[in-house]
Amino acid sequence: MNIYEKLVEVRKSVPYLQKGEKGFQFNYVSSSQVLGNLKNKMDELGLLLMPSVTSKEVSEHLTAKGGKEYFTELLMEFIWINAEKPEEQIKCNWYGQGLDSGEKGVGKACTYAEKYFMLKFFNVPTDKDDPDSFQKKHEEKPDKPEVQQKAATQQKLVTQKPVENKPASGPIQWPAFWAGMKKLGYSESEVHAFAKVESLKEWTREMLDELVKDLREAKNKGDKQ
Repeated sequence: MNIYEKLVEVRKSVPYLQKGEKGFQFNYVSSSQVLGNLKNKMDELGLLLMPSVTSKEVSEHLTAKGGKEYFTELLMEFIWINAEKPEEQIKCNWYGQGLDSGEKGVGKACTYAEKYFMLKFFNVPTDKDDPDSFQKKHEEKPDKPEVQQKAATQQKLVTQKPVENKPASGPIQWPAFWAGMKKLGYSESEVHAFAKVESLKEWTREMLDELVKDLREAKNKGDKQ
């Protein structure tokens, strides 16, 4: 097999990953979970993935309690190599980030980059559902016409309900979000530290709304976490 055929076989081997780790108000897929599910097939097919850092930027931030945090951003290159035919290679540029109060920023950024590169490269869906439940959803036969008609009717009723309280649609406007955080009195590093995550890029609007609510409550109590 050529390198493209092998990558397709790796993609087929992991149709789904369950979010098994818990973070700030949400579940997530860990780096070890991602690599553990893909590595065996990569070894079987003789595929190598070589990462390298092409650019690094580290910025220092002060926390609400006066401590220091270091936000590390990396530009990386991942190279797929067919071990049977080393001349067959695929190069991919990628980005990673890590927030740490010590010397682990680069390591966290590399781990972040590798995990999301693998997830996105192989289009691996993740959800909080059990894998068997997820598989069942995608293997079930289409509903009968009368069932489809009932579902369509229910959907129509739902869409006719008032929508004034629904959050705005469309992509999240990050500059406006961070401007709002600054106005509230929080820096980016403080928000990340409060949420206990390295990035909010994967968060939904609902999760961000909850985060803002918690930050406002903490602000009102005079206790920035």
